[in-house]
Amino acid sequence: MAEMKMLRWMCGNTIMDKIKNQEFREKLSVTPLSAKMRENRLKWFGHVQRKTVGRPVRRMESIIVEGKKSRGRHKKTWVEQIKSDLSELRLSVDLTRDRNSWRRQIHILDY
Repeated sequence: MAEMKMLRWMCGNTIMDKIKNQEFREKLSVTPLSAKMRENRLKWFGHVQRKTVGRPVRRMESIIVEGKKSRGRHKKTWVEQIKSDLSELRLSVDLTRDRNSWRRQIHILDY
């Protein structure tokens, strides 16, 4: 919401002008923020997957946190979000071994 508010402000429009978000993105050559966030998450995931299992960053994958969870709906974990991103882009974990290929497949093109 804040992203679109800034884009409208840059174009000198308000929400009352009833202009579609897509038109602002195309006019300013801006990729959606959520897509760039997904790209950066997957970049980090590929980086971590290329490390050996004994490295501290890889050992964090197997840590079990003890204690009670708070009430209410729980936030999506990093692993759940990565699984969601991989299924959305139809990618597998095996592709992370080749860095150049992985980066090409997760790269989000700017308008």
